[in-house]
Amino acid sequence: MPVNLEKLSVLVVEDTLPMLRLINAVLGSLGVRNICTALNGERAFEVFRKESPDIVIADWHMEPVDGIELTRLIRRDSLSPNRMVPIILLTGFSAVPRVATARDAGVTEFMVKPFSANDMAKRLSYVINKPRDFIDAPEYFGPDRRRRRNPDYGGPFRREEDDGIADDGTNDDKKKARKIRQSAPYSS
Repeated sequence: MPVNLEKLSVLVVEDTLPMLRLINAVLGSLGVRNICTALNGERAFEVFRKESPDIVIADWHMEPVDGIELTRLIRRDSLSPNRMVPIILLTGFSAVPRVATARDAGVTEFMVKPFSANDMAKRLSYVINKPRDFIDAPEYFGPDRRRRRNPDYGGPFRREEDDGIADDGTNDDKKKARKIRQSAPYSS
């Protein structure tokens, strides 16, 4: 599906000025024209509320509010204008526990620094062309954390689209959670 990145608005949150400039330059080279910036998560949430961008790209490690806390604000705060905005988190660490923490906070995509323009293009393409369903559950709001079906999965089936749902005590959770479809308004 062709994507016109000129129509895309992106909020870039990065506390290191050279990295902020690099991200902006990469986005500009990809055709993004509407870029707003913030130097920390606290300021970013203010900008997010005012500008309501199509995508947020945020660094993990910032003060006083980091990228994980910003993600939680965007996903959970009643003042958030778009709880389903795609969030791409940047970090210098790729350890599995870090990825899991980001996923569980509601991050849409994870990108490790250093990155190339091609890496950025792939992440943008992925969040635009393959938007993930959102899960609204008592303890989690964010993109569906399952990316693929595992035919060897042996645990309880708790989603509406799962086949063979048994009454294993998890149906109460299933009733509380609901799946939300997301559309990409910036596709052409």
